[in-house]
Amino acid sequence: MNPQIDSTNFGSITITGTKFQHDVIIRLDGKIEKRKKKLSKAIYGTSHIISLDEARHIYEDGTEQLVIGAGQFGRVKLSEEAENFFREKAIQVAIMPTPRAVEAWNSAKTGVIGLFHVTC
Repeated sequence: MNPQIDSTNFGSITITGTKFQHDVIIRLDGKIEKRKKKLSKAIYGTSHIISLDEARHIYEDGTEQLVIGAGQFGRVKLSEEAENFFREKAIQVAIMPTPRAVEAWNSAKTGVIGLFHVTC
């Protein structure tokens, strides 16, 4: 079962009562970890474009869907290489502003990973 996301505000996300003030990845097993933004920032100079390296880090065998909270104003996007990587893995990617992604996450079933950007 996916951990419930309680809320998100600019700069934070609260998951099962714990407030995180950084971007997070929620793994298939429900484990929450800090997003490794540096994998994308090293290539694009920003964490608003998800690189192939970061896509490979996000990916887990058994993933059917990836929910991306693209920030409070929806600024994060996939690079063409990351988009192709997920397409080749037959993963359905839903990318939307973080508040809407929270709703999608909370209604998702199994086989889903979440990446949530908590600012812009």
